[in-house]
Amino acid sequence: MPIYEYQSLDPRKSCPKCIKSFEILQGMGERPLSSCPNCGNRVKKIISLCRSAVLETPEDTLRVEKRIREYEHEGMWSHAAELADKHSEKTKDKNLKLRALDNYKKAGYDTDSLAKHADSNND
Repeated sequence: MPIYEYQSLDPRKSCPKCIKSFEILQGMGERPLSSCPNCGNRVKKIISLCRSAVLETPEDTLRVEKRIREYEHEGMWSHAAELADKHSEKTKDKNLKLRALDNYKKAGYDTDSLAKHADSNND
């Protein structure tokens, strides 16, 4: 069942529900509302803005993240860190950079010097 959006014809007589637009679930064959179900004020059906977005992760990124997880699962922290570090440079992904630093730390590297290096690269 689709969701339709309605708006008051006279905002001066509106209740809190219909003073702005409100949504209602209706069957496609149902008649449009002519009044607010809350206060009875006259309403009109309006065209809704599309509020959704589809984000696709590039196949290369999915493949790299899977390999990083495999390295982490196997305890190969330096391999995971290096791969995450290289990919974060390519994609400018700050979360992946932090993951790389965390894996470097687990591998026994001095993360303070690595963090300073990472900060200087972002300038």
